[in-house]
Amino acid sequence: MTPRLRTFLRYVMALAAFGGLAAFGAFFLRNRPIEVEVATIEENVPIRVFGLGSVEARVLSRIGFEVGATLAELTADHGDRVAKGQVLARLDPGEQAAKVAKARAGLSIAEVGIGRATANLEKAFAVVAQRDAVAARRQSLIGRDVVTQQSLEEAQRDAAVARADVTVARAEGEQAKAQLADARAQLQLEETMLRHRTLIAPFDAIVIERHKELGTVVKPGDSIFTLIEVGSYWGLAFIDEARAGFIAEGQPVEARLRSRPQETFAGRVVRIGLESDRVTEERRVFIKGDTPPSHVFLGEQVEFRITVATLPRALMAPEIAVSGYDGRQGTVWTVEDGKLARRLVGLRHRSDDSRLEIVSPLPEGAQVASRIDPAFREGRAARIIAPGTGSARQ
Repeated sequence: MTPRLRTFLRYVMALAAFGGLAAFGAFFLRNRPIEVEVATIEENVPIRVFGLGSVEARVLSRIGFEVGATLAELTADHGDRVAKGQVLARLDPGEQAAKVAKARAGLSIAEVGIGRATANLEKAFAVVAQRDAVAARRQSLIGRDVVTQQSLEEAQRDAAVARADVTVARAEGEQAKAQLADARAQLQLEETMLRHRTLIAPFDAIVIERHKELGTVVKPGDSIFTLIEVGSYWGLAFIDEARAGFIAEGQPVEARLRSRPQETFAGRVVRIGLESDRVTEERRVFIKGDTPPSHVFLGEQVEFRITVATLPRALMAPEIAVSGYDGRQGTVWTVEDGKLARRLVGLRHRSDDSRLEIVSPLPEGAQVASRIDPAFREGRAARIIAPGTGSARQ
């Protein structure tokens, strides 16, 4: 055997040995027990649903006049607190004041007409009594040849005419009463229209905005002020429909205003909207503050965390450790008898730190992996390590 051939054979043998060692090392590394962090049973786990929203007002009104005219007086401005019934603004009374005066004069005329009709009726009754007396006296004398038959008939005719006059006087009285009622109604209408030129606060309120200034000619229905009722602040939270199923009225809420992120304000759910947004797929949830801040600004962004449940004992797995999660089930890695396995499990609550509650029963001794490693494969040996001591590694 030549020296060159011996050198070549030694080279081949060295390569084969190196390849064998590499294959053995790879096999060992691939099949040695892998360290796995697992989820543990926790107690009193709060389940919170997160939502973004804003500060709103339950009672907000944009108020204005029912008639149009020149704005002559303003008694409130932005930020003022006003009481129910307080005058906020007035329009120039102008023509309407004259109409009220005319209606009052018409009422006085109608009242005079009532007096005249009453007097005419009394006069008609007196004439009837006098004519009836004349007719009765002539009737008693007709048999004594004191009066003629013609004279009696004339007296009786005059009595009938007098009774007809009573009927006319009564009709005139009813007409006068109707005219009086009409005059009163007309005066009431004109006075109401005059009152419409005075704008008053419909409830105890805070003025959010004043939209018009003195001298402006306003049209009927133009907004003059935007008011919110005192104490009617509440939060409006938009919650993903996928997370809103467990929300109920009365549940506690923690809120953080964008302007005051270091503080937490407590509240509760007071209303759940009956219609979801068809575009954003969000549900509207209204929250009333138990400890609201002293100053609140409409429209300010707020973070809400609604506590929908507190789990006495729960096995919580990170959402990233669950594959195929569809809202009710998903697949997790488990350590069973020292080996890795995959199981389809039922899931229920999702915490605000993205952990899922496993509700399906597991085999005795099985534990759920809380961290996933690309080296995981079914049947591989596994060694459980304490949570937080490190990531799973080969």
